[in-house]
Amino acid sequence: MSDTQTLESAQTETPEALVARLAKAGRAAQVVLARMTTPQKAAALLAAAEALRAAAPAILEANAQDMAAGAARGLSGAMLDRLRLDVGRLAGIADAVAAVAGLPDPVGEVISQDERPNGLVLARVRVPVGLIGIIYESRPNVTADAAALCIGSGNAALLRGGSEAVHSNRAIHAAMVQGLVSAGVPEAAVQLMPTQDRAAVGAMLTAAGLIDMIVPRGGKSLVQRVQDDARVPVLAHLDGICHTYVHSAADPDMALSIAVNAKMRRTGICGSMETLLLDAAFPGSVAVVRALLDKGCELRGDARARALDPRILPASEADWDTEYLDAILSVAVVDGLEAAIDHIARHSSHHTDAIITADAAAAEEFLQRVDSAIVMVNASTQFADGGEFGLGAEIGIATGRLHARGPVALEGLTTYKWQVRGTGQVRP
Repeated sequence: MSDTQTLESAQTETPEALVARLAKAGRAAQVVLARMTTPQKAAALLAAAEALRAAAPAILEANAQDMAAGAARGLSGAMLDRLRLDVGRLAGIADAVAAVAGLPDPVGEVISQDERPNGLVLARVRVPVGLIGIIYESRPNVTADAAALCIGSGNAALLRGGSEAVHSNRAIHAAMVQGLVSAGVPEAAVQLMPTQDRAAVGAMLTAAGLIDMIVPRGGKSLVQRVQDDARVPVLAHLDGICHTYVHSAADPDMALSIAVNAKMRRTGICGSMETLLLDAAFPGSVAVVRALLDKGCELRGDARARALDPRILPASEADWDTEYLDAILSVAVVDGLEAAIDHIARHSSHHTDAIITADAAAAEEFLQRVDSAIVMVNASTQFADGGEFGLGAEIGIATGRLHARGPVALEGLTTYKWQVRGTGQVRP
């Protein structure tokens, strides 16, 4: 069905009928995709990456429409930064798709194998999840990343992007599908919801038996709605309230460099530091907060943090639980490692938390006791990214405790089945 026909159909169907039609087409395509070999999937992803490069002028023109509309709607600077594409970012998107083609294929991997005393041979083998629904906001790169990861793991994708990136998403999707189809992937293996009607999201969330898993990627309100309303299993990506704790034994120069990078490199990403914890015994606290303030970051601190620099504003209780996604940072002074871990336990969203220290014992205790999807030592939280983890791309950072955790890439989009081989055994 052409894009025009799909849009026309979407205007006359109920949201439930639309989702059912797309889901059935996606499930049929996934059956074909699941039989494709690793080299075939890799060739399709390379073709999709090349199609993205070839379509760069059209994609950038579409993104300019979204940027203009976003500015007119009053989107924040951080939101516009998440939305914006340029030649370099678009090249990075295409490169990420190509990188997925070179990753090990998890499908068919034997996780474990055992022979029972009765001679039955049992194996757990990785298989695709099926049809994955991805509901996301702002970032048009998710369209390409999600499509690539689903294809690489043998899954079909049903994408529903945010209205602020509608033109960018459609242009990226069209290029991706053109490349994939040229390499033998069914067109319905990657579908983009043709309507921005919010009722379509509700229809996706209740499409049990048609959609096998939902992955939300966006703000707290989106994720909360998905978790509250879904009748389909959800792989959740919650907000990124990321902490950096500067231990008393931290190198002052390292602490300053990491703190500035963790906050100010890109303030609108989920791995951006939102709370800085300074040990009361750390000697370089004044220099760290001064560097952040001089970079244009607004600091909101407790009483002891405010004593470090008169430009620090008072923090409210809500600040410790806020993902700013902007040049705003909460700062607290804490009395040692125990107090830092306690603060993180009370306020972290279990996304990414880091310690800066030269004390190996303190570092190991922090790694063991902080219960987050990603825990770091002497590194910027901005490294919380699937590409930086060698996963090519990511579909999100899972902050829950089931199925997958941290950057979710190919392996996180698989499940497993048991294969049992016998020689005629019957159960007594």
